[in-house]
Amino acid sequence: MMEDQSLFPGVRIVLVETSHPGNIGAAARAMKNMGLTELVLVNPQSFPSKTAIFRSVSAADVVNGARVVDSIESAIADCQLVIGTSARNRRIPWPMLNPKSCGEMIQSAQAVGQKIAVLFGRESSGLSNEELHLCHYHINIPTEKAYSSLNLAMAVQIICYEILRARQAGQYDVVEWDMDFATAEDMQHFFVHLEETLVQVGFHDLDNPRRLMTRLVRMFNRIRPDKMEISILRGFLNAINKNSSD
Repeated sequence: MMEDQSLFPGVRIVLVETSHPGNIGAAARAMKNMGLTELVLVNPQSFPSKTAIFRSVSAADVVNGARVVDSIESAIADCQLVIGTSARNRRIPWPMLNPKSCGEMIQSAQAVGQKIAVLFGRESSGLSNEELHLCHYHINIPTEKAYSSLNLAMAVQIICYEILRARQAGQYDVVEWDMDFATAEDMQHFFVHLEETLVQVGFHDLDNPRRLMTRLVRMFNRIRPDKMEISILRGFLNAINKNSSD
């Protein structure tokens, strides 16, 4: 394998259930063009694949170095910033980024050592609502309404270009923080604990959820708590659990 030439260590591109291996290769080529090399594949339908290698041209090292996992949760577990591509409006809107602001945010986070994942969904249907709820932000790539469908590799190219452009133009802020941000895995454990506690105290009815957890997930993802803040919140929930069970 070739030496890692990534300009952006810690920034990973995650392709979810890719149906055609050629799209994996084309996406790898798009990534390497812009200095990114960390590729994660969630349940690809056909991989490893000679077609993926062929379509990658000179980015075979990116394809060969791709990590294959069985869930999005595994792909993003250690990430502190997760951004998902979304082509349509949702019933409960999420904080949105355009490609330029996405590139700037990723570069700002990478500059202080955060791990970042950008999720790209299935060629035919994108990411599900549940999968998009794992993200802090959604990206929408503007297109002409007459033909709004983007090839997977094209979408990857656009986002990777904006990440590189932000770095080269210096169009990003470096914000230092006194504590590491919570990872996606930290947040998932917190959300499970939060829901169990809300049920325990009678505030959350699983038979009539009223999108309560969706809105709470959106709120906490928008805040982006750090590890200490999540620890405090988990301690608070533990105290509620204890008092409610006495």
